[in-house]
Amino acid sequence: MHSPTLSGLGERAHLLDRDVSLETHVRDVALFLESERLENVVLVGHSYSGIVVTAAADRMPERIARVVYLDAVVPRNGEGLYARSSERIRLMFEEAAQTSGDGWLVPTSVATAGFLGLRDDEDVRWVVPRLTPHPVRTFRETVRLRPGSLSMPRRYLNCIGDKPFGQPRSAQAEGIDDYHELRTGHDAMVTAAEAVVALL
Repeated sequence: MHSPTLSGLGERAHLLDRDVSLETHVRDVALFLESERLENVVLVGHSYSGIVVTAAADRMPERIARVVYLDAVVPRNGEGLYARSSERIRLMFEEAAQTSGDGWLVPTSVATAGFLGLRDDEDVRWVVPRLTPHPVRTFRETVRLRPGSLSMPRRYLNCIGDKPFGQPRSAQAEGIDDYHELRTGHDAMVTAAEAVVALL
């Protein structure tokens, strides 16, 4: 199992600058698959990364056995995060970037425990210090997908616990028939790890 980190995030936060884009993140995944010579891959994307794995699978479908969306955004051609989420989310990210992120970063303060679906104090203590700012341009940008490129099986794991900002417009509306629900919050890999592993 591999868990590549996108440029500018997590332990690669030292790579964060204004040039980090959605395309940067798509290339991160595509180049990782190539450099590790991975085949028959189950590619999993959580939240915003649903856009990233969709575009990566579009570019190299021959390497992908299945795409799994973990409470993730599923874009159509020409769409990005803002097209698939609520206006409230867009306004929250944009206002946070303008007031606390020098106009180009979404600060970690927007990812509250409630937003992430974390209820257990131990989970909060583990997750929150590991959060890093996110370049807002990646939320504004869109993907270009080739017709018919996403013919591999795709699965959607929808977290239906408390979500203060509602559900993303994804999943069954995009023709993903392999659909499952988890009664937990957005960060299911933390709050319902065993259930997530079973569905992967």
